[in-house]
Amino acid sequence: MNLRPAPAVRRVRSGRGRATRRWHAVAPVVGIAVFLGVWEGFVRWRDVRPFVLTAPSDIVGYLGRAPGDFASASLVTARHALVGFAIALVIALAIGAVMSASRFVERAVQPVLVLVQVAPFVAYISSVVLWLGAGDPPVHFTTALVCLPPFAFAAAAGMRGADPASRELFASVDASRVEVLWRLRLPSAMPSLFTAARYDTGLALIAAYLVEGSNFADDGLGAIGRRSAAQNLGDALWATVFCMVVLGTLALALIGLLERWLLHWHSSQRRRSRA
Repeated sequence: MNLRPAPAVRRVRSGRGRATRRWHAVAPVVGIAVFLGVWEGFVRWRDVRPFVLTAPSDIVGYLGRAPGDFASASLVTARHALVGFAIALVIALAIGAVMSASRFVERAVQPVLVLVQVAPFVAYISSVVLWLGAGDPPVHFTTALVCLPPFAFAAAAGMRGADPASRELFASVDASRVEVLWRLRLPSAMPSLFTAARYDTGLALIAAYLVEGSNFADDGLGAIGRRSAAQNLGDALWATVFCMVVLGTLALALIGLLERWLLHWHSSQRRRSRA
């Protein structure tokens, strides 16, 4: 008995699937357009002062008059955030591997990570700048520090959650700890690491922006934001905010693409593809 759908039914289903995928691709654009429209309408309707809140059309117009300055500053801020983000990820993988292997180490390290996570880094930016000097080092250090706890917690939880049957299989073939870490524990931690990466993207950009405004340098969006706030230049200040939003959106989109590419084998990505 043939239970396969008829060719016409399959064509209808395929057409519906393509239409659904097109609507899903358009949905983010619709959401952003509605958000910007509400923002623009609120500013025009309430006649908000530019320093308090600038309309998106005015921000885009201001950026159009000086695109090179904001483009170069955005690249500097993106570089600062990326370097700190990468340093935090590498250190967190090492810490997470040790935490997942030893309950004692985990209980000893967890309070320290919590203290780092809840401490307001804005309060000690000046101390870091005085310690490390002007320029890039305080930006990289602060960015890496604030991104470290989420990555460490995600790495430890993901590595500890490796499949027990797979662990037994590796033990039966007398696999080394490096092989277990590289072939089992690290792939098991990848989904939680990508979740932490989305959270840390915002932290890295915020930390880079704030330290750039205090590190005695004149590079990055944070430096422009500091000068604009001091001189009550609303258009320039909100232009830096707009550039930060664009950087964060691009970074999150890139993380999503990397996740789909690197975790194509994971059940979450297969379920997403079927949906």
